[in-house]
Amino acid sequence: MNDDAQDVTIRRATPADAAAAADVWLRSFDAALPTVVRPRSDDEVRDYIRDVVVPLRETWVAETTGPGKREVAETTDPGKREVVETTGPGKREVVGAREVAGAREIVGIMVLDGDLLSQLYLAPDWRGRGIGDRFVALAKERSPRGLQLWTFQVNKPAHRFYERHGFVAVEHTDGRGNEEREPDVRYVWRP
Repeated sequence: MNDDAQDVTIRRATPADAAAAADVWLRSFDAALPTVVRPRSDDEVRDYIRDVVVPLRETWVAETTGPGKREVAETTDPGKREVVETTGPGKREVVGAREVAGAREIVGIMVLDGDLLSQLYLAPDWRGRGIGDRFVALAKERSPRGLQLWTFQVNKPAHRFYERHGFVAVEHTDGRGNEEREPDVRYVWRP
């Protein structure tokens, strides 16, 4: 396991995590799927995650637990913290303000709905650190008889990731069945 992944805790999401989880979802979607048109505005996505995903689905978050290249500092805005990144010896740069609890940062979200792995999104700068692997292992543990998921046909890195974890493509569609109207692929994992 990557050392960075060891500094991350995977836990059930709480209502207080909704805004940070939505931020991860938005940043990840935009980075991974720049050609896919989202049918919902940023605010609609935030509302959906707050009002539906976190309270009504089995939602998990990945949260940093230790010091790393990023630190979190208080801002003048209550409930927000500055995310400060070390950019070189003795150099620090504010890279954003996020709603986070204390000095921790939400860097991933996974949503299960029965045997459907409906969402798995990681903050772009936290990809490739083993967190997605941990989320998939957890999903398999929570649904030991099998899982299914959908991903867009244009998301080739996701295809490779899920295939590496034993998922098999079983259906390709023209996208008429999803909100984005984007061709997609259904993957299935069976133990």
